[in-house]
Amino acid sequence: MKSIFWMAALLVVTGCASARQADRDLVTVLVYNIHAGKDAKGVDNLERVAAIVRDSKADVVLLQEVDNGTTRSGKVDQTARLRQLTGFSGAFGKTIDYQGGEYGIAILSRWPITSDTLIHLVVDSSGISSGVSHEARGALVAVLRSPTGSLRVVNTHLDASRTDSFRIQEVRTVLQVASKQQFVRQVTVPDIWRTLFVGGDFNSEPKSPVHAAVISAGWRDAFDECGKGRGLSFPEDRPVKRIDYLFIQGDTRCAEARVLDVQASDHRPVVFHLWVKSLRRFSSR
Repeated sequence: MKSIFWMAALLVVTGCASARQADRDLVTVLVYNIHAGKDAKGVDNLERVAAIVRDSKADVVLLQEVDNGTTRSGKVDQTARLRQLTGFSGAFGKTIDYQGGEYGIAILSRWPITSDTLIHLVVDSSGISSGVSHEARGALVAVLRSPTGSLRVVNTHLDASRTDSFRIQEVRTVLQVASKQQFVRQVTVPDIWRTLFVGGDFNSEPKSPVHAAVISAGWRDAFDECGKGRGLSFPEDRPVKRIDYLFIQGDTRCAEARVLDVQASDHRPVVFHLWVKSLRRFSSR
C-alpha cells in the first residue's frame, strides 16, 4: 500500500498542480533566493527566473533578495515584473532602503493574495562582537485565497553573518509570527485559515541551533521528509550547503522535494510538492 501511495504521488506531482488525493490537495512551493535578479556573475536575468517559476508548476513562490527600484536593477520593480511575466499575484516586503530603492523579500502566488504584512525581525546586538555587522531582515506573511481555502504562508531571509547570534534571535520572531492562528467569520460560513508553511533562506545548515529551534517548535523539515538527494542549494555551481528550507506541520505531508539544477542566481531553487488537507468546505465565497 505504501508503494502504491508514493507511485500515485509521483504521478500526480509530475502532472497538474491542482490534483487531489481523497481529502487532500497538492500544493507546489518553490523556495528561491534570486540574488536581485542576477546570476552569480552579475548578469541580469529576471526573465529566466520567471521561466523557472513557470516551469516548476509552482502554486506559491517564496523569493529572497528582491529589488524594487534600485540602481543596480535598473530601477525595476522586480516583484511587479515577475507578476507580469508569470501571471501570478505578488507581494513585496521591504527590509532595507538600498541604492535609491528598496530591497527585501517577496511572495508570488497562483491564487489571489488577500493580505500581506512584513514583520521586522528586531535583534539585540548588545554583547555581540563589534566586528559583526547586521542587516535588517523580515518575515513576510501573506494570506492566499486558494481552492483549498484561505492559507497563511510565511517567507523569510535570515542574517548572513558567520555566527548564529542574530539568526537565533530572528528565527524566534519568525516562529512567533507563524504560530499565530487567525479566524475570520463571515455571515454564514467561518473561513478558518492557518499557517500552512514557513520557508526561505535561513542561512543555516541542518545541524545549526537555528534549525534545531524550528524543529523544537513543532515544525518539520520538508526536505528531510521527502527530499531527493542532499538538498544542497548554495552556491549555484557546486552546491555545498543546505540553507534554503520549507518547514511544515500538522497534517501537511511532503510528497516530493528536490533542488533544481539551474544557475540563474547564486542559489539553486528548491521545489516542494505538498499534500494539504482540504479546507474546501470552508472556502471563501
